[in-house]
Amino acid sequence: MEAITLSINLVWVMLGSILVFFMHAGFAMVEAGFTRSKNAVNIIMKNFLTISLGGIVYFLCGYAIMFGDTAGGLFGSSGFALNGVDDLSFFIFQTMFAATGATILSGAVAERTNIFAYICVIILMSALVYPVVGHWIWSGQGWLTNLGFIDFAGSTVVHLTGAVAAFIAAVMVGPRLGKYENGRVNVITGHSIPLGALGVFLLWFGWFGFNGASTLVADPKLVPSVIANTFFAAAAGVVVTAFYTKFRYGHIDGSLTLNGALAGLVSITAGAANVSIVGSISIGLIAAPLLVEGVRFIEWKLKIDDPVGAIAVHGICGIWGTLAIGLFDINGQGLFYGGGSGLLGVQAIGVIATIAWVSISVTAGLFIIKAFIPLRVSAEEEVTGLDVIEHGAPAYEFQDIFKGSAVRGETFAHRLTHFGKTNNNVHEEHV
Repeated sequence: MEAITLSINLVWVMLGSILVFFMHAGFAMVEAGFTRSKNAVNIIMKNFLTISLGGIVYFLCGYAIMFGDTAGGLFGSSGFALNGVDDLSFFIFQTMFAATGATILSGAVAERTNIFAYICVIILMSALVYPVVGHWIWSGQGWLTNLGFIDFAGSTVVHLTGAVAAFIAAVMVGPRLGKYENGRVNVITGHSIPLGALGVFLLWFGWFGFNGASTLVADPKLVPSVIANTFFAAAAGVVVTAFYTKFRYGHIDGSLTLNGALAGLVSITAGAANVSIVGSISIGLIAAPLLVEGVRFIEWKLKIDDPVGAIAVHGICGIWGTLAIGLFDINGQGLFYGGGSGLLGVQAIGVIATIAWVSISVTAGLFIIKAFIPLRVSAEEEVTGLDVIEHGAPAYEFQDIFKGSAVRGETFAHRLTHFGKTNNNVHEEHV
């Protein structure tokens, strides 16, 4: 009987690993759909390199720093290249998570980043930045764990870590050409909302494994609860975002509503095993306006160009989801369930510590990378499109409506002349 139980648990964790791997297709489709067609190949290549290279780096050193014998509760110091590690099922599950954390920043710096600089950032995230946060919270030996910090499946470990890195990278790389001009914020539209919607559905589907398999056992009571909470938080995020954007802008915004699902998913990830369905709906409900106002604040007030809204989705909602456990925990620690404010305070400490570590390490890393590799491509390369420049071919073969020639044959001067009028789809709005 024990052997059967172990086999069932193994299958459940492996299924979860497969579902989390499949989420990378979702990330690729969201990023490609929400950006311009001339950069689609580049975005796909970045996502393939993230899961591939990130996984190898995590095998070599990231897993050891995250789960090795602790050095003062700060980082692991054993198990490099899996030396002495026997549980491959847990390792491969965690590898999928590590790659997810690294890929979050891809969308925030899309359409203008040097791919070799991006590769260096993947290595930094997978080898050091993400594993240190993971050791603090998930190793069972970290200082935040000892304080009682709760993050069931990664609102802080995965999503906030990736979002803070995305924020720093977007600031240092700078906005896309034409995004901010003469006191205006120019809305650069994506080339395919249907592609973005497919990506969100893939992410939602994969998230059932992301959260569900984080139980690490096929618990007949806990798993259905986690999956139910995952679904209802996302559903609440979609519904409230749709109505909120109708109230805010006079129409149901398609891209924001799609991100509303992700906002709910990110927010419930920390507490999926700790709240009721009512709590999960409440968390998703509050995540929606946080997303909409967060995107506007980041883009319009801070003047940070984030093409896919990754900073708001994974950062602001990651913070909210982490703090929400201190309110909605049904195990006697939630403020709304008579538990006082102690857990809420611990959760806040974890959020602040994570932001501080990621900000310092990523900023230092990017300055070092910048000394050897330009962080962004040239203006000519950006206007022409990264597909042709960095990968030798476009994702699609369009015919220029003015000249009848293939897009890949356009000159830089022609592109610049028609910037904002033809293939770039730029619209101006006043701040």
